[in-house]
Amino acid sequence: MTSPPEPLEGAWRDTSLPAGVRVDRLLAAMTLEEKVAQLNGVWVRADASGAPVAPHQHDASREPLVWERVVQDGLGQLTRPFGTVPVDPAAGRASLARSQREIMRANRFGIPAIAHEECLTGLAAWRATVHPVPLAWGATFDPDLVERMARAIGETMRPLGVHQGLAPVLDVTRDPRWGRTEETIGEDPHLVATIGTAYVRGLQSTGIIATLKHFAGYSASRSGRNLAPVSIGPREFADVMLPPFETAVREGGARSVMHAYNDNDRVPAAADPRLLTDLLRDRWGFEGTVVADYFGITFLHTLHRVAEDPERAGALALTAGVDVELPDPHCYRDRLVGLVRSGELDEGLVDRAARRVLLHKCELGMLDPDWSPDPDDSPVDLDPAAHRDLARTLAERSVVLLDNPRGVLPLAAPRTLALVGPLADTPDAMLGCYTFPSHVGRRHPEVPLGVSVPTVYEALHGELPGTRIVHVPGCTVDGPETDGIDAAVAAARGADVCVVVLGDRSDLFGRGTSGEGCDAEDLRLPGVQQDLWEALTATGVPVVALLITGRPYALGAVADASAAVVQAFLPGEEGASAIAGVLSGRIGPGGRLPVSVPRSPGGQPTTYLGADLAHRGEVSSVDPSPRHPFGHGLSYTSFSWEDPRVDGRPLDAGPARTSTDGEVTVGCTVRNTGHLAGTEVVQVYLHDPVARVALPRRRLVGYARVDLEPGEARAVDFTFHADLSSYTGPDGLRVVDPGRLDLILAASATDTRHTFTVMLEGSARTVDHTRRLTGTVRLDPVGEAAPGDREITNRSRIGG
Repeated sequence: MTSPPEPLEGAWRDTSLPAGVRVDRLLAAMTLEEKVAQLNGVWVRADASGAPVAPHQHDASREPLVWERVVQDGLGQLTRPFGTVPVDPAAGRASLARSQREIMRANRFGIPAIAHEECLTGLAAWRATVHPVPLAWGATFDPDLVERMARAIGETMRPLGVHQGLAPVLDVTRDPRWGRTEETIGEDPHLVATIGTAYVRGLQSTGIIATLKHFAGYSASRSGRNLAPVSIGPREFADVMLPPFETAVREGGARSVMHAYNDNDRVPAAADPRLLTDLLRDRWGFEGTVVADYFGITFLHTLHRVAEDPERAGALALTAGVDVELPDPHCYRDRLVGLVRSGELDEGLVDRAARRVLLHKCELGMLDPDWSPDPDDSPVDLDPAAHRDLARTLAERSVVLLDNPRGVLPLAAPRTLALVGPLADTPDAMLGCYTFPSHVGRRHPEVPLGVSVPTVYEALHGELPGTRIVHVPGCTVDGPETDGIDAAVAAARGADVCVVVLGDRSDLFGRGTSGEGCDAEDLRLPGVQQDLWEALTATGVPVVALLITGRPYALGAVADASAAVVQAFLPGEEGASAIAGVLSGRIGPGGRLPVSVPRSPGGQPTTYLGADLAHRGEVSSVDPSPRHPFGHGLSYTSFSWEDPRVDGRPLDAGPARTSTDGEVTVGCTVRNTGHLAGTEVVQVYLHDPVARVALPRRRLVGYARVDLEPGEARAVDFTFHADLSSYTGPDGLRVVDPGRLDLILAASATDTRHTFTVMLEGSARTVDHTRRLTGTVRLDPVGEAAPGDREITNRSRIGG
């Protein structure tokens, strides 16, 4: 048996040359087949018999993939070597290195493949830390913390030989019936933009390529159905759906984008050059790769019906700007080669995409002569204590206290506590659909969970050691059976207080009540959980409702009858500890709602981002007002918002004036007036009284999370540039208009504390992608710090 030839050498190996020069020289030496090979991924462990991990997997896997043939000319990406089946991390690292060596030996240039993984709630691999879902990130209103989390995720991935992460999700929630609501950061584009950009910064600081999902419009599907058409207008698309992606590209430097599955006004995103090339690249200046959502190119043929066969689907996607087909080569590879050979496809399009892929590899050092796939011999720990601590901190800061009218919380060490509900004693309660235990682990029941995920029952035992806790499930998450409710009611009647734990089981494609493909017909709690809750409140015993969900559910009269309501969004492996700490008072609740909570199941779809006609009025008998608005959250202490000021002047000094290209600073001093430490989230909203199109009554333009000890105060000042008032006008151009604006300091979208009038003077300005996307925020100690001891945090870059 002859040994494989040594890889070809050339100037592209010269690390002293710029990356672009090296790649151009490499491309010039490659055959068409070798260039096309760089545009494909391979999913080596995928099960071709069904679709346990991705939809329609069987549709795109009819032709068995022969490894030697697939890699003979090279390979662009390896799909989820750790995240498809449970694999021991050390063994997986060694296996990935072997695969890379085989890929390098098989192609003339010795080029390895980029390995990608899902990493939305931590690396989606067996035994890796499980962090809270993105909806919980939004609830923290803390970009700094999310950036730290993403950095920890990247630090887990890089030593394994992984190069790219398929996160974050930057879709803005429009209809929470959509199953993937748990994967979104919230319903406000500014919150999504700033939190998502922080994630990008953190992940890419470790050398991992972040991939923005899903570009664009995916979350605005009709009826909240997965993969359904999107019919929103161009202004809503431009002003709500696009800003998070633009911010992550321009301010976060994101290196990859994944196209969305949906069509927008009947044009599939994967076949839209106006979206993937004209906007993303030519206007925003994006220089990275666009990768396909799994089987998304195939769907142009099988679902969208805009291509007559896989070849034409591949040509449409490549022409539009999709550089890499994932997860497997179905529409690219030999089919693209055939189209080029026949003259139906311009080889320049192949060169364009291959160049982008090879630039990534060059920047990652994978084209250097000394690059090796071999890992070091260090032990592999994917769930170290420091990462668990970080997951716990994020979970703690995301818990939202919705109601506490009787002051039942924090619990005063009750003698007997009835712990009721289908999620009270199961690790499943904590896990989102893109966590490894949910996404993959449930299909392998013979394999242990891989990480420790305490339950609420276990955490409360540790939190309240002197309390007798009686646990009764009462019902299942989504089953119709009510025969367990009587036992739950009896347990409640025998207790000082009852905690009922309700919510979701997150899974995939109809197997859960939340998660990808698990869309809801309405916003009632699944199954008979509402019946259980109502029966418990009828006992007269104080009932604390703990909701652990992937979306907001309608809370009506039963919530009004409860002693307290606490919301947690699928908070990860340390979520139970965080929840128990909030219930006991060890942790002050500081989370705020990233989505509105509806009052009735039919009150959706709506978000707070509506013009006057979208709100309650005399023209309709339907009141869409939420039970709790965006930004809402209570505390165990109290706060005063003192000394409102604009440009250093008191609020009553009259309107502030600046130009349509100027800026203004508004602020106040927040003081903890209670006896417990606590957190206030100061939010800044913009109201434009008169515009050329109907604008939302108010929209978020800045925020700051302020942690205060009893009696402590901090000055909070936001600098707002006129660019942040821009909107898309009737002609499709983004404009800053002169005239009056109101800047509102508020504790939620409806809880106004101070309103500042700002007059923009001068002529109207048309702005573009070079405009300011975010303001700045400054936090200063009051009273106890020396002069000049001023603090500017990361939040000043992306939160204000």
